[in-house]
Amino acid sequence: MGDDGNGLTGTRDAQGGWGPRAYIGSFTSGGGRGITTMAVDAATGALTPVAVTGTPENPSCLTLDPAAGVLYAVSEADPGAALAFRTGAAELEALGPAVPVGAAGPTHLSLAAGRLLTANYTSGSVSSLPLTADGRPAGPPAVLAHQGGGPDPERQQGPHAHQVRPDPSGRWVLSVDLGTDSVRVCALDPSDGTLRVHTETRLRPGSGPRYLAFHPDGEVAYVLHELEPLLTVCRWNGAAGRLEPVSELAVAPEAAPGDARAYPSVVAVSPDGRFLWAAVRGIDTLAVFSLADAAEKPQPATTVDCGGSWPRDLVTDPSGRRLYVANEWSGDVTWFDVDPLTGHPSRAGSVAVPAAACVVFG
Repeated sequence: MGDDGNGLTGTRDAQGGWGPRAYIGSFTSGGGRGITTMAVDAATGALTPVAVTGTPENPSCLTLDPAAGVLYAVSEADPGAALAFRTGAAELEALGPAVPVGAAGPTHLSLAAGRLLTANYTSGSVSSLPLTADGRPAGPPAVLAHQGGGPDPERQQGPHAHQVRPDPSGRWVLSVDLGTDSVRVCALDPSDGTLRVHTETRLRPGSGPRYLAFHPDGEVAYVLHELEPLLTVCRWNGAAGRLEPVSELAVAPEAAPGDARAYPSVVAVSPDGRFLWAAVRGIDTLAVFSLADAAEKPQPATTVDCGGSWPRDLVTDPSGRRLYVANEWSGDVTWFDVDPLTGHPSRAGSVAVPAAACVVFG
């Protein structure tokens, strides 16, 4: 056993390393402790806390560059920031101070073409930060401000970029905006990191798109909406940089139990492309879909309890055999074994993580 100085311990593997790990981001403003490093039991999927990194403020989203051994985090604050950590030891090592993103409330980040991108919810923009040779973000950021709004007077008074990610080819960058009911497809200039809107796909007014995931075939994308419990299936044309809506599906029943309202958060696709899952806050469920007929034709299969309250994030482990849910309000990460034939998840365990916001494996 080893002690990281935070009162947490983890078991080293036979080679003296820490073995498979997961990183959990949490809301420090809600009682979270920052970023928790977890040891992953490869046989059972169980998570064991190893170390805690108390900075930055509200690291609500993380992304990992496994080749470089660098973990990136947003600071969802005003002003917003991003920073990097070296992985490899039990405790994360900060690679320099936090770097301002030139906007407020970053909720998502990703890597594209040697840049670190953040979606800034409060400001309604996307920022692009250069990376140094050792992987740390630097300034100044190039910021693309979104324009527009939607019919919801409380949530869509202006743009609210919630997610930014590259397409499977790495040629395009897609930003999902809850405030404008649209997805922007952008070109990233490799010389200075600026983003230029190439096309903008309009979705159902008032639906509040929040999160987009691609099918492994790279030709179909799924957009999950927060303000209406909907999933929009889209064709993706990577050559032309165009996203075309094809159909919509409900991810929650029309009549929620009691006074609960459904607020979908994240959609995940199995690595083999056979199943799709959507996390729904408010009613605290995971909706399960089969993609056996075709990637463009998800078929509702079942709905299960998320194992806690307010499932903010939902990811598969690298093998696709398990699902992990970050339940923000109940303060835990719950994992599920996935039936390889049906995709149905069965609760297998959980670990306490106050104000859990996201899960990343590396």
